[in-house]
Formats: sequence, structure tokens, C-alpha cells
Amino acid sequence: MHQPVDFVVAIPARYAASRLPGKPLRLLGGKPLVLRVAERALLAGARGVWVATDDVRIADALHGLDGVQVAMTAASHASGTDRLAECARQAGWSDDTVVVNLQGDEPFAPAEGIRAVAEALVYSGADMATLATPVEDAETLFDPNVVKVVRQQNLDALYFSRAPIPWHRDAFAHSRERLSGPHWLRHIGIYAYRAGFLHQFAALPPGTLEQLESLEQLRVLEAGHRLSVALSPAAFPPGIDTPEDLARAEDWLARREIDGGTAVA
Repeated sequence: MHQPVDFVVAIPARYAASRLPGKPLRLLGGKPLVLRVAERALLAGARGVWVATDDVRIADALHGLDGVQVAMTAASHASGTDRLAECARQAGWSDDTVVVNLQGDEPFAPAEGIRAVAEALVYSGADMATLATPVEDAETLFDPNVVKVVRQQNLDALYFSRAPIPWHRDAFAHSRERLSGPHWLRHIGIYAYRAGFLHQFAALPPGTLEQLESLEQLRVLEAGHRLSVALSPAAFPPGIDTPEDLARAEDWLARREIDGGTAVA
């Protein structure tokens, strides 16, 4: 049995979003989305929870939530990684601090999943860690909006892609409607790294593969760093990127309340 890992959670929350403007402040069950994500981080047992944002309205939405601090960061950051690197400097984290990057559109992130990515980083010895879950249907596998990952035997990532990898040559020659075997993994966009590597990552130039696939994590692999991929111990409902996603999340939350259930823990 592993000892509990000491970690902080950092949540990048940019106001402008092309597909869902003002996303962090959109209401879900009467609460701003960013508030629900911060609550998930607190439930995971993080030593500290920080929200890195570029808009005072987001900071205001978190006012009064005990255990959550806000880093006001530049609006010019090109990525959440850059924003979190500035947050790390403001927070004064040592290079050894384990930082979990929890996306600001994950209001149902399970607490055990947040802990699991921190544990994967520490116990793998990798430079960075993330999570994945099995792909269960062909529609998901062939959806370019769903990122797939292939792992080495030591559970480090070999490659991430929007394409259906690995390509099952024989099976797909006959049909692409059904999956056979546990060969495919859906990437879950949560990351862990130590603060020192976070600064190193943010300073790396974008790689060719990253630009082709539009997947920032490929920068780590192209630069020759280890990225460990653990299976999530709990379901990670899809994040919220569009108005349709938000409507589905609202319906899901309403059904849970009608059934007397609680949000994913």
C-alpha cells in the first residue's frame, strides 16, 4: 500500500473560450463551473488549491470558498501550462512540489482520480503523469475530438493521437463498427508534474507533432521526457467544451438529484 502523496491542485481558468465564451462562469446546477471544479479539488485532499485566471469575475466567483486561492495571471498566455507556470511562481512552490493540473471544465472529476494522477507521478518516477480509461465503443474510438493514447510496457506513453490508435489492421479491414479486445485507451486530460518540470515544460518550444495533432502533451514526448499513463480508478465524465456539453451535464446532475444521488466523489 502506497503512502498518501502530498500535492497541490492548480486549475487554469481562462474567461475567453471559442466554443463556450465565459465558460468558467457558466452555471451548472446554479453554481459557476469553476466553483464546482474547485470543490472537486478540495474533496481530493490537496494541500492547496489554486485557480489561475485572467479575469477578476472568475476570482469573484470563488470568493469565500475556504481553501482556494486565486492567482491573477496574464491574459496573453498561449496555454494552460503557461498560465500554471506563472501561478507556480506566484505561489512560491518549490521545484519538488507535486502539482496536479485539473482542467477548469471538469466539474465531475472524481476525487480518487485526482489523487491517482499525483500518485502515478511520484511512484513512476516519470517527469509527468496523466490518466486514461478504456475505450468501449467504436464511435468514441473514431471521434477525432477524443484523444487516444498508446502505452509502453512500463506504462509510459508511446504516443497520443486524435486518430484511432493502435490501428487493428485485420479487424478494421472487415468492420469499423465493433471493437474486439482491450486495445484502446481514451486519454483523460488531467496532468501531474513537479513544479520544476512545469517551468521546464512551459519553456519548451512547441513541437511538430504537437502542432499537427493540436495536442500539447506531445511536446513532452518529442523532447524525450517520460510521461506515465495510469488507468483512472473511477469514471471521468467528459469535460464541458460546448453549450451541448453543458446541457448534458445539467441533465445528468438533475437526474442524480432526483435519484437521491450525489456528485461523483
